[in-house]
Amino acid sequence: MRRLFILFFIIIIIAIVSAGFLITAGFYWLLLIVVPLFIVGLIDIIQKKQAIRRNFPIVGRSRYIAEWLRPKLYQYFVESDTDGRPFSRIKRNIVYQRAKAVNDTTPFGTQLNVYDEGYEWMNHSIGALDAHDLNMDPKVLIGGKNCKNPYNCSVFNVSAMSFGSLSSNAILALNGGAALGGFAHNTGEGGISPHHLKHGGDLIYQIGTGYFGSRTEDGDFSPELFAERCKSDSVKMIEIKLSQGAKPGHGGILPAIKATPEIAAIRNIEPYKAVLSPPYHKAFSDPKGLLKLIEQCQNISGKPVGFKLCLGLKTEFISICKAMLETGIKPDFISVDGGEGGTGAAPVEFSNSVGTPIKEGLSFVYNTLVGFDIKKEICLIASGKIVSGFDVFKAISLGADVCYSARAMMMAVGCIQALECNHNTCPTGVATQNPELIKGLDVNDKKVRVANYHKQTVISFVELMAAAGIDNPDKINRSHVTQRVDQHVSKSYVKLYPYIPEGCLLSNDSIPRSWKEMMAMSNPDSFKPKFEVVYVEED
Repeated sequence: MRRLFILFFIIIIIAIVSAGFLITAGFYWLLLIVVPLFIVGLIDIIQKKQAIRRNFPIVGRSRYIAEWLRPKLYQYFVESDTDGRPFSRIKRNIVYQRAKAVNDTTPFGTQLNVYDEGYEWMNHSIGALDAHDLNMDPKVLIGGKNCKNPYNCSVFNVSAMSFGSLSSNAILALNGGAALGGFAHNTGEGGISPHHLKHGGDLIYQIGTGYFGSRTEDGDFSPELFAERCKSDSVKMIEIKLSQGAKPGHGGILPAIKATPEIAAIRNIEPYKAVLSPPYHKAFSDPKGLLKLIEQCQNISGKPVGFKLCLGLKTEFISICKAMLETGIKPDFISVDGGEGGTGAAPVEFSNSVGTPIKEGLSFVYNTLVGFDIKKEICLIASGKIVSGFDVFKAISLGADVCYSARAMMMAVGCIQALECNHNTCPTGVATQNPELIKGLDVNDKKVRVANYHKQTVISFVELMAAAGIDNPDKINRSHVTQRVDQHVSKSYVKLYPYIPEGCLLSNDSIPRSWKEMMAMSNPDSFKPKFEVVYVEED
């Protein structure tokens, strides 16, 4: 305390002497600098929350300025084209160049080290095809045998991002791009807003644990409100979200500052109050309950209904498949999100350390459906850092039928990876509810960029198919992609993510050895396993 008193006394003396000198010398204008600095220094000494400011008034603030500048300076002046996280400059440039419809070729060969562990490549064919002879906009019909209104879905679509997490202009641009390019736009769990409907782009209405848009005042699922939402011709499919890659098992997060009155009215919540969606669904509590909700939504809407998950406990997904066989109820599609996914706010531990990555998750889900001989009735959608045509090719090789992209679509709208999505300070007006920042995003320009990016990415995917001698996405398999395991060894996806025989999980005699324990533990009547595995260390 004595030290602070002495420091405070010295500052006052210096301020008085400085002011007297400036007035005597006639430099009155310099008082505009000295007086504010004196006030800032005084505030720093008095406050008790930040020790560095209290011990080093004014100068201590430079630390916080440096912290704010660090990611900006690092991105533009320090990191190489291959180092950026979560997306490298190379990946970001692919999106920016294709969105702007400018030259997206690269000079002088790859910058990637092809002998690094994890490097991947596609195996081309001497008998390559001419891409122009193929369908340059492949689509997949989604909808089971009882679906009244199946949907012809593009192989590349906008992943789930809510209005609230994204700005109104960002939603308008994404949906406008979807309308121009003929692909689907997932609403995210925040519900259907007027911004989703203005341009008439195809929508996938996502329902999360908060049931926004189809929610009673108590937070329960409302079939009546759901029916109203699904009447729109723009709504082509319905997706029930069990979990997402950014924070699986946590529930969605909408910071209070983003819960504007407009968003609150759409979601039926209180304005400017943080929304933490529950980590579980109130409408069901077991696999059969999930399927009954899916069937209810199918009957009400007459449209394809599926569910989205980031794979966690494998036995739970097997339990759902067993319940499908017992009830005869099947979703029209399943969306698999990777643990590396995410756009908005998420707790660090959940973002970094929870959820199965997309390659392991997608291959397991595909194998399970094949093992139960039900894949032919269910479409698979993959999501998780899908940016380029090669990313689409890899996902389809692992079992996907179509793909989603979230962050790449944000970049097509203008996102610069400023990493401020959770602060409401997004400088490009994409992930903010600040009107002053939102108005900088021009919808008419950005919707064209979204459509351009989609078109060029799908074309690049078709060109890769042609290079592999493939004329239809259905013919892509795991032998077409190879991954380097270490500097001297590489393996195809077939070796890394082996297939299992069709229908092998239907009989105890044919279950693969590595699946027997999971099959024994899974329970169609509960998400909880039939028994817990106890591992005992051997002597």
